[in-house]
Amino acid sequence: MSLLELEQLDARHGLLQAVRDVSLAVEAGETLALVGANGAGKTTLLRTIAGAHRPSGGRIVFDSRDVTRLSAHERVRLGISLVPEGRRLFPELTVEENLRISAAAGRTGRWTLDEVLETFPLLAPLRHTTAKSLSGGEQQATAIARALLTNPRLLLLDEVSLGLAPIAVEGVYAALRPLFESDATVVLVEQDLSRAPSVATRVVCMLEGRLVLAGAAGELTREQVTDAYFGLARA
Repeated sequence: MSLLELEQLDARHGLLQAVRDVSLAVEAGETLALVGANGAGKTTLLRTIAGAHRPSGGRIVFDSRDVTRLSAHERVRLGISLVPEGRRLFPELTVEENLRISAAAGRTGRWTLDEVLETFPLLAPLRHTTAKSLSGGEQQATAIARALLTNPRLLLLDEVSLGLAPIAVEGVYAALRPLFESDATVVLVEQDLSRAPSVATRVVCMLEGRLVLAGAAGELTREQVTDAYFGLARA
């Protein structure tokens, strides 16, 4: 059953069309990896789904409800949560304060402060540390924990590994693995072509705002994904 359906979705930045005629269904319980080069439209697509960017055309349907015109905070209450590129934490607030603000704005459910601190044990000793004092990996873990505390039905993860040292990336993905292996529904934007298929059930590639390749993660070859990523499949 589709939890999310995009129907001929368009999104612009002024005169630039960043997302072009995207139609896509995300099934409940799947992890969808959305890959593509810089400028392919991945971040704009996630922001549009989350309500942080207004579409210029098309529809967004979540759990059979048209949410195209709903605000971001209304979508959070329905169960859509975004971990944005760049984390976007409140720098002067502590880890715990950042998390509690998110919990207050979200839905009740499995994810509590104690649960996310158990999932991300590196955060427990940092709970009274300001966000601006954290390393990149610690900030990313905080941003993901913050999103989980809204108890999302759909979690949108934008560029989880961006700007992180390899050891920090390993730590973040290790913490996320139980989530990927659960019945959670996740859309993961990632540029790392080896990392994304390893955690996803399905891979979709964007190029110049369009979807150019889609398939089960275990069935697509690296060559197919690479060709779509660089636009070689159209030659």
